[in-house]
Amino acid sequence: MIKIVIIGSGNVAQHLITAFAKSNEVDIVQVFSRQKKSTVPLLDPTKITNDYKDLTEAHLYIIAVSDNAIASVSSKLPFENRLVVHTSGSVSIDLLDKKNRRGIFYPLQTFTKNVAIDFKPIPICLESENESDFDLLEKVAQSISNNAFNSDEKQRKALHVSAVFVNNFVNEMYRIGNEICEENKVSFEVLKPLILETVNKVMVLSPNEAQTGPAKRNDTQTIEAHLDFLSNENQATIYKILTQSIQNNGKEL
Repeated sequence: MIKIVIIGSGNVAQHLITAFAKSNEVDIVQVFSRQKKSTVPLLDPTKITNDYKDLTEAHLYIIAVSDNAIASVSSKLPFENRLVVHTSGSVSIDLLDKKNRRGIFYPLQTFTKNVAIDFKPIPICLESENESDFDLLEKVAQSISNNAFNSDEKQRKALHVSAVFVNNFVNEMYRIGNEICEENKVSFEVLKPLILETVNKVMVLSPNEAQTGPAKRNDTQTIEAHLDFLSNENQATIYKILTQSIQNNGKEL
């Protein structure tokens, strides 16, 4: 059985703990958490430490902390020549301390505290400095996911940036839509069937094929009417930028 130590106690760490706990191929032998109480409900308290000196021996150490803390945490590990990975999509493998063998274990998904998630369909991007370490990472990833694959730094960054567009930015559009609804005393619930249909379309069509609306049709009268209606400057600015982006699609700039 593959022994794993998870370093961190945030959303990603907690979801990994939950996922690995269901696997028969890996064993979480320890979790490093500065705030022990955040991981106590997920793990035997005797397996939790907040002292780097107490880290036990394992086949794999997964650093699941904020991007800004990865380099600092990896430099504090009190051992050498062990396999250490981080879970970030935007941080280079080179930020991990060279005293250990290095790798990436990046689950491409949005994680929310206390919201259960099925890891099986989640893509896990893997990278390592040697083949044997990659084989181990692949086994660990496949113990919880059906979609593990090798990706280099450029590919991983491309996926991470794309994820910001299709997840974080799209959610900001939902927030603005909800804001407009609230300002005009209509329920955002009315829009949810439309949201679901849009998501379902992009599962079977390319985004280009799925695109509809006044910008796609170059319906200038509707566009101007919408801009006249939007009194909020931020809303109007975003509307103009996205309209222009849709209209420029396919054109040589």
